[in-house]
Amino acid sequence: MQSQERRPTPDEIPEQKLDYPASQRNMIPQPDSDLSNYSPANKLTGKVAFITGGDSGIGRAVAIAYAMEGAEVAIFYHANDTDAEDTKKMVKEIGNKDCLVIKGDVRDFASCEAAIQQVVAQFGKLNILVNNAAYQMVQKKFEDITLEQFRRTMETNVFGYFYMVKAAISHLTEGDVIINTGSVVGKMGKGMLVDYSTSKGAVHTFTKSLALNLGDRGIRVNSVVPGPVWTPNIPATMPIEKVGQYDTDGIIKRAAQPEELAPAFVFLASSDSSFVTGALYDVTGGQLSA
Repeated sequence: MQSQERRPTPDEIPEQKLDYPASQRNMIPQPDSDLSNYSPANKLTGKVAFITGGDSGIGRAVAIAYAMEGAEVAIFYHANDTDAEDTKKMVKEIGNKDCLVIKGDVRDFASCEAAIQQVVAQFGKLNILVNNAAYQMVQKKFEDITLEQFRRTMETNVFGYFYMVKAAISHLTEGDVIINTGSVVGKMGKGMLVDYSTSKGAVHTFTKSLALNLGDRGIRVNSVVPGPVWTPNIPATMPIEKVGQYDTDGIIKRAAQPEELAPAFVFLASSDSSFVTGALYDVTGGQLSA
């Protein structure tokens, strides 16, 4: 069982602004993604997992958790070489597994295809695809959402998920899983995240539709739906006044740390969730939606 590790309160998160894409190393406090209070149980032994956006935040925590559970792990990232190397080192030190690190862009189908081929060439198969890479940028006024920003948000958060599934599907068979990272704002909406919220609503529908489409093949598809999580995207994309004391909107009155999301990804990747598909699995700290 997980211990009750103390988490930073909102008062312990100061106002800060980092350039996008931000490094997890530069955040105050640094996100807790080392799985130090997680007890593995060999739930993924013999599996091969590929995680997009695996260099930091939720993706890093999932990579470490999967390695701890016995999986071979590969991560895909876009820009932050330092964070990617940190993840690789942590997967080795904590999970006792080598980590295949691939740099690319989920907005480019050829890049997605090449990454999947590299994973299969390295490990001989693919069992778990985690679509986690995402882009967001806050705009208080609708008029300030540029066409370029809207396009980048959709191409990263929706096209990228479709591209990865398209590239991976021929390698997935009965018992394999696809896990998409959604967001509570994809259910609720968010005034300063119009394009991001829209994209995450699409991810939720994509998850359900894909689960229906692949059900006969025995491939399960689910989505983890986080609430507020302390990741590099927060100080890099949100107004500084929103970063300080982040976040008190849920019942638990604080943001999650990345490692608190990882057990949900383990559950959905393992045989423990053999009767779960097409689900939106909320991990929101009590941010309730209709």
